[in-house]
Amino acid sequence: MAARSVVLGIDLGTTSVKAAVVEAAPDDPSGFVVLASCVRAARAEAAAQSAAAGPQAQEQDVSRIIQALNECLAALPRQQLRQVGGIGVSGQMHGVLFWKTGQGCEWTEGGAAPAFTPRAVSHLVTWQDGRCDSEFLASLPRPESHLSVATGFGCATIFWLLKNRCENSPEFLKSYDAAGTIHDYVVAMLCGLPRPLMSDQNAASWGYFNTQSQSWNVEILRASGFPVHLLPDIAEPASVAGRTAHAWFEIPKGTRVGVALGDLQASVYSCMAQRTDAVLNISTSVQLAASMPVGFQPAQTPDPAAPVAYFPYFDRTYLAVAASLNGGNVLATFVQMLVQWMADLGVEVEESTVYSRMIQAAAEQRDTCLTITPTVLGERHLPDQLASVTRISSEALSLGHVTRALCRGIVQNLHSMLPSQQLREWGVERVVSSGSALSRNEVLKQEVQRAFPFPVSFGQDVDAAVGAALVMLQRNLHQEES
Repeated sequence: MAARSVVLGIDLGTTSVKAAVVEAAPDDPSGFVVLASCVRAARAEAAAQSAAAGPQAQEQDVSRIIQALNECLAALPRQQLRQVGGIGVSGQMHGVLFWKTGQGCEWTEGGAAPAFTPRAVSHLVTWQDGRCDSEFLASLPRPESHLSVATGFGCATIFWLLKNRCENSPEFLKSYDAAGTIHDYVVAMLCGLPRPLMSDQNAASWGYFNTQSQSWNVEILRASGFPVHLLPDIAEPASVAGRTAHAWFEIPKGTRVGVALGDLQASVYSCMAQRTDAVLNISTSVQLAASMPVGFQPAQTPDPAAPVAYFPYFDRTYLAVAASLNGGNVLATFVQMLVQWMADLGVEVEESTVYSRMIQAAAEQRDTCLTITPTVLGERHLPDQLASVTRISSEALSLGHVTRALCRGIVQNLHSMLPSQQLREWGVERVVSSGSALSRNEVLKQEVQRAFPFPVSFGQDVDAAVGAALVMLQRNLHQEES
C-alpha cells in the first residue's frame, strides 16, 4: 500500500488568503483530513494606477497578497510542510495582472523560510472592477463563446487599458509580456514557468475563450488590436503545471504544482458529495452552482441577459452557476451607512457592534412586509440595475424589519436568477450551503431555508483551499500512486 499523501491547498481570495494542509484518509480514497490551516487578511486594496479608470476601478496590491500568503505558510507546522507532495492553487476569478517574464518575483534563498516577493508586477485588477461600463462593453467585438463578456473580466480590462490612451495605457501594457489571474501568477512564480499557464476554468472567466475548442478567440481579438501575446497557454484543470523551482518554506524543491483552478470550482469540489447536490456560497458575493449531466454542451451564442452561466468544471463537464454580485458586501455597505449616519449625529460606534445588533433585531423580527431589492452593485446580466425598497409602511421601519428584508432580498435575488423549479429539472435533491456571510448570520440561514424547497445542509464547509488540495490529492497524486 502506498504511503499516505499530504498536499497543500491555497486559495487567494478577494479579501483573504487561506492555506490548508490536507492528508488522504488511510483506507478511504475519497476521504481526507485537514491537518492544519491558516487564514490571513490580504488588506490589498489599492488606488487605481490610472486616473482615467474612474471611481469604479477596483485594484489590489499584489505585494500585499503575497505577503499574506507568506504569512500563512510561515504559520503552518514545519514538519507537515516537509511532507507535502503536491500543491493545489485556486483564487478569485476574472481578474488580471501583468508581469515581466523571468522578472516577476525575487526569491529569498537560504535561511529558515525561502520565499518569493513580487517584482516587475502590476496591480491586480479584480473581478469587482467597474471601469467597463455598458457603452464600452457594447463597443467590443462579439466573442465566439457561450459566455458573455462583463466588466471585471480579464480580456475586457485589457481592452479598456488598450483603448484608453489618455493615461498612456498602451505604454503600460508594453511594459509586460505575461498576464494571468493572481493564482496563475503564483503558480508561474513557484514553477519558474517561461510562459503563464491557465486552466480553462480561469480562461472562461476572462471572456473570449471557446470551451468546446479549448482555445482563445485569437483571430477576433487580433483583428481588434488586442495584444494576443499576453494570453496564457491553456492546460486541463487538475493537470500538473510544473514543479517548484525553489524550496518554499519547508516544502522541497521539485514538488508538483497543479495548474491554478477557479475558486468557484474548487469550492464546489470541496463539498459536492453527489451530483444531485447544489452548492450555495454566500460570502462577499453569492454563487449557486449545480452540476450539468455528462455530455451537456451550452449554446455557443452568448446571451448577456442570461442570469445563469455555464462554467467549465472537470472532465469537460459544466457547472450551471447563478453568480450574484450582491452578497455579504451588501450587508457591509448597509453597516457602513448606519455607522456613517451615527457619526453624522455625533455618535461613534464600531461596525462589529452595529452588525451584531442588527442581526439580533432581525432574528427577533421573524417576518416583514418590507421588500428590498439589494442590487446596489448591479448584476452582470443587469449591469445598470440599482437597488430599491418597496412596500414601505410606518410599521416596517424598525432596524429588525429592514435587516430582515435585506437578508431576504439577497437570497430572493439569487433565487430569481436560478429558481428551484429549474434545479428540480436538473435533478437537484439537496442544497449544501456555506460561506463567511452565511456562517455569521442566522437570519440569512433562515431565509435560505425559506427560499429553497430542498433539504438544506449547513454542516459542510465550502472551502476553496481544501478543494484545491483535494483536486491535487484525488486526481493527481492518487492516480500516480495507483
